[in-house]
Amino acid sequence: MAKNPTAKLQEPTKDEKKGEEEVAAQVEKPVVEEPVLTVEEEILNNITLIGRAVSTIEPRFTIRVLRTLTTLRKKLNKAVLKNVLDQAFPKGSKTGQSLIANSIFSSLPSSSSEEESMEVDPTDSTTTTTAGDTAATTQKKKFSSPLDNSGNDLIPEGIIYLRLLLILLNLDAGKVVEAGEFALETTEIISSLNRRTMDQIAAKVWFYLARSFELQGRLAELQPYFLAIRQTASLRKDETLEVTVINLLLRSYLASQQYDQADKLIAKSTFLGAANQAQTVRWLFYAGRLRAIQLNYAQARNYLQTAIRRAPKDEVAPGFVQLIHKYFIIVVLLTGVIPDRAMFRKPVLKQALLPYFQIVQAVRIGDITGFEKAFQTHEQVFLNDSTHFLILRLRHFVIKTALRSITLSYSRISLADICVKLKLDSEEDTEYIVAKAIKDGVIDAFIDHEKGFIVSKQIKNVYETDEPTIQFNKRVNFCTQVYNESVRAMRYPPNAHRKELDTAADARERDREIAQLIQENENDADDMDDMGDL
Repeated sequence: MAKNPTAKLQEPTKDEKKGEEEVAAQVEKPVVEEPVLTVEEEILNNITLIGRAVSTIEPRFTIRVLRTLTTLRKKLNKAVLKNVLDQAFPKGSKTGQSLIANSIFSSLPSSSSEEESMEVDPTDSTTTTTAGDTAATTQKKKFSSPLDNSGNDLIPEGIIYLRLLLILLNLDAGKVVEAGEFALETTEIISSLNRRTMDQIAAKVWFYLARSFELQGRLAELQPYFLAIRQTASLRKDETLEVTVINLLLRSYLASQQYDQADKLIAKSTFLGAANQAQTVRWLFYAGRLRAIQLNYAQARNYLQTAIRRAPKDEVAPGFVQLIHKYFIIVVLLTGVIPDRAMFRKPVLKQALLPYFQIVQAVRIGDITGFEKAFQTHEQVFLNDSTHFLILRLRHFVIKTALRSITLSYSRISLADICVKLKLDSEEDTEYIVAKAIKDGVIDAFIDHEKGFIVSKQIKNVYETDEPTIQFNKRVNFCTQVYNESVRAMRYPPNAHRKELDTAADARERDREIAQLIQENENDADDMDDMGDL
C-alpha cells in the first residue's frame, strides 16, 4: 500500500508564518500618492512655516522658505498672488486691502493663461468631479493665517514675505523702477519693526533692492544705506544681513571703480563665511577681482580658486560659474602659468570661454600677432566681462614667453633680429625689454651692449634648484588649508540635538527635516544668477 506523500511535509514554523503575513500586508497596503501642491498652496504653506519659525524661534524654517524663491518665482503671476493675498490675510485686514489696491500690484500685466482660466465655467468642473476627487479635496487642511499679537492681522514676517514676492513679480515683469521704490519702502518697514525673526527675509529684501537699483544704473546711490544697515546688523549680531550688505558694498565699489574703498572694507571688516554659502562664494570672487586689480596675483588666484571650489553646480548658476572661470584664467596667466586645457572642455564653459581660449593659445606660444588679433576680435566681450584692462597686461607676458622661446632656440642672437621677430618698435625698446626679462628671471642670459646681441647661458637642471621644494610646500599648504576648513565645517556631536526633544516622534520629524534640508541644499540656486553675472 502506497504511503500518503503529504504526510512527510512539515508544518511552517512561526517565523515563516510571520514573514508570510508581512509580505501579504505589504501587498495589500495601498500606495498613497502625495498630493501635488498648487502655487497658491505652496505660498500659503510657506507662510505657515514662517509662522512656525516665529513661534518656535527657529530660523531654519524661514531659511527653508527662502530656498524655494528661485523655483517659486518662475511659477508666480498676478492671478496667483491675488488669490494668495485674499486667503493669507484675515477678513477685514487693512494691510491686505492696501497691498491689493497698491499701484505696484494693480499695474502688473495679466498673462494669457490667467485670462483663459477666468473664462472657464466653474459649474462644469464641479459637475464632472468624481467621488474620489471630492474626498481628496475634503481631506485638504484649511489654511489658518498665523496672526500677530492683536489677532487682527497677519504676522509682520508673513507681510514682508508677501511684499518680497511682489518685488520679484515686478522685477520679472520689467518694472524695475517700481520694484526699487517698493523695496526701499519695505526696508523702512523692516527697520521700524526691528524683529530678529525677520532677519533672513530682510537680507533678501536688501538683496533685491540692490538688484533693482543696479538695473537702473543707480547702485552707487545705495552706498550710504548699505553702510548704515551694515553697522546696525553688526550691533544686532545679524550675520546673514551683514554678509549680504558687505557683498553689496563690494559690488558697488568695484562697479564704480572705488578700489581704495573696497580694500578698506575688506581690511576692516570680518567676513562671517559660515552664515551663508552663496554669500561666501560672492565675497571670495569680489576679493579675488580686487586683488587682481591691485597686482596681487598670487592672492587673487587663491581667492578665485577657492570660489570655484565652493561655487554651486554648473546647472544651478551657469553665468556666475562662467564669470569666475574667466577671471581665474586671466589671473593664472598673469602669474606665469598656463591653465589646464580640460577647463575649456566643460559643456557649460566651452562656448563662454572661447575668446579666452584664443588668448591662452597666444600666450602659451608667445604669438604676439595672434594675441592682438584675438584681442581685437573679442574686445567687446572683454569689455562686457570687465576683464579688458587685465588682458592688456598680458601683452608683456606674451613678449616674455616669446623671449624665452628665442633664448632656448638660439645660444646667441642679435637685438635687431629679436626686434623683427617680436615686431617691436625699435632696438632700444627691445634692449630694455630683454634687460627687464633678465632681471625678473624670465630668461637666463646676458646682453653684450657693444656688439648688440644677447648670449644665453647653459640651462641648469631644475632639480638642482629650490623650485621643487617651493612647489611641494605650496601643495602641502593648500591641502592643509582644505583640511582645516573641512574640520571647521563639521557638525558634532551628532546626537546633541536629541536632548532638547521631548518625544521620539519629534526626533523622527527633526531627522526628516534635516534630510530634506540637505537634499534641498544640493540643488539650491540661492539667487546666484540674480546679480547680473550672466
